[in-house]
Amino acid sequence: MTSASVRRDGGRRVLGALLGVLCSIFLVHGGHAENWRFAAIGDAPYSPRQQELVVRMLGEIAEENVDFIVHAGDLKASREPCSDALFKERHAVLDGSAVPLIYVPGDNEWTDCRFLIAGGFDPLERLRKLRQLFFATSRSLGKKTLPLEQAPNGYPELLRWRLGPVLLLTLNVPGPDNHHGMSRTPGDEFLARNPRLLDWLREGFAIARRDALRGVVVVMQANPDFRSHASGLAPPGFRELLDMLARETRRFAGQVLLIHGDTHWQRVDHPLHDVETRRTLSNFTRLETFGSPFLGWVKVIVDSDEATLFRFEVHPYPSH
Repeated sequence: MTSASVRRDGGRRVLGALLGVLCSIFLVHGGHAENWRFAAIGDAPYSPRQQELVVRMLGEIAEENVDFIVHAGDLKASREPCSDALFKERHAVLDGSAVPLIYVPGDNEWTDCRFLIAGGFDPLERLRKLRQLFFATSRSLGKKTLPLEQAPNGYPELLRWRLGPVLLLTLNVPGPDNHHGMSRTPGDEFLARNPRLLDWLREGFAIARRDALRGVVVVMQANPDFRSHASGLAPPGFRELLDMLARETRRFAGQVLLIHGDTHWQRVDHPLHDVETRRTLSNFTRLETFGSPFLGWVKVIVDSDEATLFRFEVHPYPSH
């Protein structure tokens, strides 16, 4: 072999090695660039002891390098008082998160405050207090905050923000009946709030379609009773919401994820049915959070290489 051949062969080996390194760097950084992570919790803490555990759990979640945490409501037990002092205490717990934290109101902290065991408060006054304390600015809770879009005109708890190819939005939908009331005629508060919820949901899907996003994530507190909806007998407090969610999901080319709490049964399934065909909507996934007395969190991974877009890692807490 001539010296020129040796040089050419050596050059090819060096070039091949360099290409291999560059490919490895591309795969590592490209894969990271196409993945995003956040955590979902809810229905906790329900006691001073659980409060200590939740503080530690938030620290564990932060070590997992998530972009943010969503809390799907019920940050106190129904038997705990809906006092300003307790609200401020639980606000400090969530606001102490090292990563941004987005919270949605649950029934235990406003609609159920009317019960004597919770202090016999006026639910609407308690909702105003939550808005003042948790939604005073258009940023998340946490030591590191995230900018959020708030709904105008008195509904600051309705939020929107982006994560990669996904639009996330929150709805103030408390269990067990969305504050509809037991009679056939709903109360004034429901009649005022429910249209705003529907508008916020519709607008979110319109934005996602306009911007060709791959996913929509909806976070709320109540379990809206998918089984009854599938049989055509949805509870009145959830009927319009579920009908719209089904219609918008059917019209959306991407994936839809609903995160809720309320019934304390951690699960991932596909319970939403088309309002016309009654067939399961395969691009809709429900994630229910852990709930007291079983604490834990779920890591949601947005993976653009996955056809289903979302992957889940379940973390009971404590883990041992």
